[in-house]
Amino acid sequence: MKKQPQITEKTRQVFIDVFCELYSQKPIEKISIQEIANKSGYNRSTFYQYFTDIYELLDFVENDLLNYIKEELANNELSTHTAVQNPLHCLENREYLSILNALLGDYGSIRFLERLKREITLDSLKLNLPENNSITPYLIEFHLSTSLSLFRLWLKRQKDLSPEEFFELVENLHTKGLAPYSKK
Repeated sequence: MKKQPQITEKTRQVFIDVFCELYSQKPIEKISIQEIANKSGYNRSTFYQYFTDIYELLDFVENDLLNYIKEELANNELSTHTAVQNPLHCLENREYLSILNALLGDYGSIRFLERLKREITLDSLKLNLPENNSITPYLIEFHLSTSLSLFRLWLKRQKDLSPEEFFELVENLHTKGLAPYSKK
């Protein structure tokens, strides 16, 4: 007898949630399948019905998030958000918060950050940068790295600013620099 799709999806999601919780607390090398299974309330053989190993689970989580971001950026082409807000706004979805905390946290990989930067295209940034100029890749890297680093800090600080305050801060830093926040 086949399991109901809702049950199998729920089980997969439990494994994902537990993995993300653990990955936000320690490096992936220190996470075992047995630990994920125990915390999930399932046995190891159930884990293997969904994933061959922890790295396949990590790939699944990363790919799912990146696909979501791709779809959101495509859907938000006519968005009223600014160049900074548009890509970060789609990362703010509550459903992906634990995944983002894990992937962008202290133990997340630089490989994921690089994949994330590639998904946020120049078109989605809505920046008015010169095309085919030798400095353009540096400008894009500065913009993305700074924005993502601030976003990581915001997550680490448990969103101590409202989304509006955070997005406004990032936008102001990109457009006006530190001067408005400096002591006079």
